[in-house]
Amino acid sequence: MLDWDHWLVKWRVEFWGREWNFVDIGTFTSLVFLHFLSLFAPFYFTWTAFWLAIALYFVSGVGVTLSFHRNLSHRSFKLPRWLEYFFAYCGVLSLQRSPLDWVSVHRSHHQFTDTVKDPHSPVRGFWFSHVGWTIDYRGRNGNYEPRLKNVGDLKRQPYYMFLHYTYPLHYIALGVLLYFLGGMPFLVWGMGVRTVLFLHATFGINSICHTWGQQIWETGDLSRNNWLIGLLAHGEGWHNNHHAFQHSARHGLEWWQIDVTWYVIRFLELVGLATEVKLPTEIQKKQRALSNKIIYEEKQQQLETKVQNGKL
Repeated sequence: MLDWDHWLVKWRVEFWGREWNFVDIGTFTSLVFLHFLSLFAPFYFTWTAFWLAIALYFVSGVGVTLSFHRNLSHRSFKLPRWLEYFFAYCGVLSLQRSPLDWVSVHRSHHQFTDTVKDPHSPVRGFWFSHVGWTIDYRGRNGNYEPRLKNVGDLKRQPYYMFLHYTYPLHYIALGVLLYFLGGMPFLVWGMGVRTVLFLHATFGINSICHTWGQQIWETGDLSRNNWLIGLLAHGEGWHNNHHAFQHSARHGLEWWQIDVTWYVIRFLELVGLATEVKLPTEIQKKQRALSNKIIYEEKQQQLETKVQNGKL
């Protein structure tokens, strides 16, 4: 009960005990509206609307995982400029801010992983790492380098600057189009349900994948592999793999680790559209495994020493 009271007080401070700006209010309003819209899903269910939501979940989701993350944030592979821009536009339709914002936050996450400077650090609590950071502009931007300073490569391209200043309009335009094409069923399922589910899948990478799951590789942080997020977020849930080999275009390193984003990249590579695809070599994997073994043996030795000294 005390833990619950502590969490409730902390949540109140995080939520109410700070200054809100226009960005925070706009983001919070959007999240509340989309969750409210999703509540109407049972009343506006049609199979056409359902499959539309599935299709948009895949298209906009891969726009985030393939474009925002593996292509723009880590440069894990190269695409023709027209195709790079196409996937980035698909990512904009996920309502996860502009490519500039997304990439800036993610690069800072890797620079300051699981510290107070991490934009969505789990050390500030599960709520903050999951969704609280999205409605705390100063909290996520005030602890690391000035906003967008680390995305100079993208800021030099007018297309990404255009998306940065107009990204909400593209999402709204899609909603208007869906409403005219299919009425409330298309709006509820194609915008509400689809967006909310993928938002939480992506948020889960920051929160769940730094809390629950397997840590195969010793990465010096809290990253975990979580199969459920792996399925929901198109392969992004193999998060410990990703932190071990950050520039790898493939996150599901084992055959049974489903990684839909990698399958798309691999297809693009086979047809000659994706080039310079980066993957961890066997030597790199062995070096990482050896590092794991050394760290494990050091921890065992420390544990044995404590036992011998009567500290455990």
